[in-house]
Amino acid sequence: MKKSLTELVRRFRKQILILFDIVVITASYLVPWVLIAGRASYQQYASLLAASCFLFVCCFEIVYGLMGMYDSLWRYAEIVEFFRLCVASVIAVALFAVTSLFIFTDVRVPRSVYFLSALFAVSLTLYSRLTYRMYRNVKLGQQGKKLARRTLLIGAGDAASTLLHEQFKSPSPEMNIICCVDDAPEKQGRYIMGIQIMGTTEDIPELVERCEIETVLLAIPTMDEENKRRVLSICNRTKCNVKILPDIVKMITDGKDLASRIRDVKVEDLLGRDEVQLSSTITQFVGGRRVMVTGGGGSIGSELCRQIASCRPEMLIIVDIYENSAYAIQQELRRKYGSEFQLEVLIASVRDSKKMDALFEAYRPQLVFHAAAHKHVPLMEDSPEEAVKNNVFGTYNTAVAADKYGAERFVLISTDKAVNPTNVMGATKRVCEMIVQAMAQKSKTRFAAVRFGNVLGSNGSVIPLFKDQIACGGPVTVTHPDIVRYFMTISEAVSLVLEAGAMATGGEIFVLDMGKPMRILDLAENLIKLSGFIPYKDIQIVFTGLRPGEKLFEELLMDEEGLQKTANRKIYIGAPLKLNNQTFFDHLMTLKQIAYTNNSDNLVQALVDMVPTFHHRRDESRAGEM
Repeated sequence: MKKSLTELVRRFRKQILILFDIVVITASYLVPWVLIAGRASYQQYASLLAASCFLFVCCFEIVYGLMGMYDSLWRYAEIVEFFRLCVASVIAVALFAVTSLFIFTDVRVPRSVYFLSALFAVSLTLYSRLTYRMYRNVKLGQQGKKLARRTLLIGAGDAASTLLHEQFKSPSPEMNIICCVDDAPEKQGRYIMGIQIMGTTEDIPELVERCEIETVLLAIPTMDEENKRRVLSICNRTKCNVKILPDIVKMITDGKDLASRIRDVKVEDLLGRDEVQLSSTITQFVGGRRVMVTGGGGSIGSELCRQIASCRPEMLIIVDIYENSAYAIQQELRRKYGSEFQLEVLIASVRDSKKMDALFEAYRPQLVFHAAAHKHVPLMEDSPEEAVKNNVFGTYNTAVAADKYGAERFVLISTDKAVNPTNVMGATKRVCEMIVQAMAQKSKTRFAAVRFGNVLGSNGSVIPLFKDQIACGGPVTVTHPDIVRYFMTISEAVSLVLEAGAMATGGEIFVLDMGKPMRILDLAENLIKLSGFIPYKDIQIVFTGLRPGEKLFEELLMDEEGLQKTANRKIYIGAPLKLNNQTFFDHLMTLKQIAYTNNSDNLVQALVDMVPTFHHRRDESRAGEM
């Protein structure tokens, strides 16, 4: 019965509202006549009353209809809607006054009736709609709050005001905003849209306990990265789910409502690093060029392809041995850019020198970004010959082809593990850097390497592993409680690689500023909290011990290389080492021969001979056992 009545009201909403207004406006016109009853005779106005009332109602309904008063959804009415209602009422009274002068010539309507009827009509129609709006919002708000999560709002500025206003109009079933915090002293103890500002960000843990908060929402989109990291660290001391409100300008551009754009906090937010935008230097460097990316289907390589594609190269050549990842980035770029530039996706191994030679001869790339490599440290400890074949001689084959066919620049993606390496993977990457520096001494091609630490979410990083372990209910495995790593987002790392490539003059090892190191244990705990669990209670963390070749901390720069600033504050240059080219390449060929004999012990010793700073931990552990 109740449901059918609701459907009936919804179906005939406009007609019901018109009928309601007729009753209200009729009453508004008759009340003044009652008030003047003691000062005038009804007999004097008996013939006038019914006709003038009918005319009064008609004037209002005609004006209301023409001005769209019955087309508005009054539950969502704003000040503009109520102002239009007032204007429409004034026009209707004016129309009635003018019309009555020509129609009722024998007996005039008292002037007090004009004034009072206009006042009553405007007031009653306005208040009725305002009352309906408040009733609907309060009723729905109370219904939504029953199941909504108790939420603490961080920030009492424009973004918070907009969100609260939207919540009042259309309550989210997921949020019941209980209180607010803001660091501005003048806002303490005051209210914003009925929500009290109960303290500063330092008071969040205490307020969470006192107010039984379940969700914390950061509503300061303009907050700088350092402060964001500080605030999120405070939030992580609680057991709450933490979310972030996006930039309102971006939200308006996307055309989406504010509540739907609230997102979960990501581990990237905890790094406190500013977002890097592609500069005009990069666009000019890449735009209109033929660019080759080896390992273009990998995490770093695919992001290189995305950012290069956004600069509109003449041709983008993606080389990868793994067909599935190559196909995925091919389809992504074709969907986004269509035929705006020539896209070539080629399945090939950088180990195959003849194939690489053929590709360079066919496509003549001007810029080469060499991202193809084996990166998993423990796996390369077990298969050092594969690390040498792929990393060292894949780099050598690609570099030789780039030199032979006149590529303008060759940029090697290196790693902080190449600094004083303690594992095979790091040692092979150090040899790759030496190849780049040796080639730079004899080639017109500008060879350079870019060295950086871990990137969040890349293949082989701890984040995907931790997420899988959390999804399975734990435990999360950390090798050592004190192990630290430098972290950077993939997009930031790649944009800085492109920037460094544009700077290269030949032989540099560019070192990216990775910021402050982060403990892997802290990363694991934060990720568990951001997933809605409590570390050591819901999800256990266990320590498995350092793996073969693993360091407690990574170094980004070798002592003997020195450090030189560049125009970009996040990019530094290590001075090129002086190498004896003939001796180096002779040693390189010897290393190749040993690698293809698949004799792991001899190969590791050959790497030690080529890289004096290589101290193999496995060798050290074996020596200790003896």
